[in-house]
Amino acid sequence: MEGPAAPPLIDTMSATPAVTVEDLLGSRPEAIGLPLTLLAGGHGLQRRITSPYIQKTGLALAGFHEYLQAGRVLIFGDSELRFLESLPAVARQIALAKSLEQDIPCLLITGRGAVADDLLTEAERAGVPILRTTVPTSAAIGKITALLEDRLAVREMIHGVLVDILGLGVLLVGESGIGKSECALDLVVRGHRLVADDTVEIRRRAESIILGRCPDLTRHHMEVRGLGLINIRDLFGVAATRSSKRIELVVQLERWDETREYDRLGLDDEQYELLGLRVPFIRMPVAPGRNLGTLIEVAARNQLLRARGVHAARALAARLDAALASAAAPGLDERDDDETDPAELP
Repeated sequence: MEGPAAPPLIDTMSATPAVTVEDLLGSRPEAIGLPLTLLAGGHGLQRRITSPYIQKTGLALAGFHEYLQAGRVLIFGDSELRFLESLPAVARQIALAKSLEQDIPCLLITGRGAVADDLLTEAERAGVPILRTTVPTSAAIGKITALLEDRLAVREMIHGVLVDILGLGVLLVGESGIGKSECALDLVVRGHRLVADDTVEIRRRAESIILGRCPDLTRHHMEVRGLGLINIRDLFGVAATRSSKRIELVVQLERWDETREYDRLGLDDEQYELLGLRVPFIRMPVAPGRNLGTLIEVAARNQLLRARGVHAARALAARLDAALASAAAPGLDERDDDETDPAELP
């Protein structure tokens, strides 16, 4: 069953995410074991990387430059460096010039092989940054791909509240003033964790993961009408917050409408679309006397059970169907016994 339209976006990122080489160097790649050093081409640091997938094609050095793709980091390992050393000086200069005049954002040299002076000279001339890491090629490819996948993930800013309930990321959405922050505060008091209040930055990773985080400016803060701004970490400790969480359930809070018929069985699994992916979805009517914190915690627990294949509503429906079927069977037999065989009639 298809979910509702997504809530209004506060801000939408560029349709084609990109990161400059300068941003890549400033993203602290050494934190993931990929130290990078700029060797040449510093005036080309604004070149844009648009794909997380690298290219390692030695064929470009042999004259097959059409295999180079724009926006992708080019990697030279020990084999490419040795091939360059084997070329005559003139041929090496021509091969490098042809490779670096392509629309590549930067060249990453891996390992500890010697870098030819011709390579640095041509990189300065072409304005292509040359980066160096001592990490072996295979490990460097995995690390830079993971780093770029995170930096280039499609992102959106949405109005809502994200909480971590028993390890399940629950996104609360609904109109302003419906009680999202108050509900999240109740959940924090119960021992759950706040990720983001009011503004949630969501991004898509891989093919089936939606991550949510809080913008740095408002991290750990919450706005509660009547109280104003409060700092959850200062009030409840560092264990009451976390920086990001995968979104696995969306709960939409909406005002109770007596004319509307709400789902009372939960047999159908509704879905909510975020960045092209569908996430389990629940509509939660808000009315006086309903404890939203308790209801949403129970909804999270129920979703965890469903993820393990335990579906209470469907299990009960199956038992009822089986009971009705077994009750109907004897009745059919009795009716068969009461019927008179036409052959016995006089």
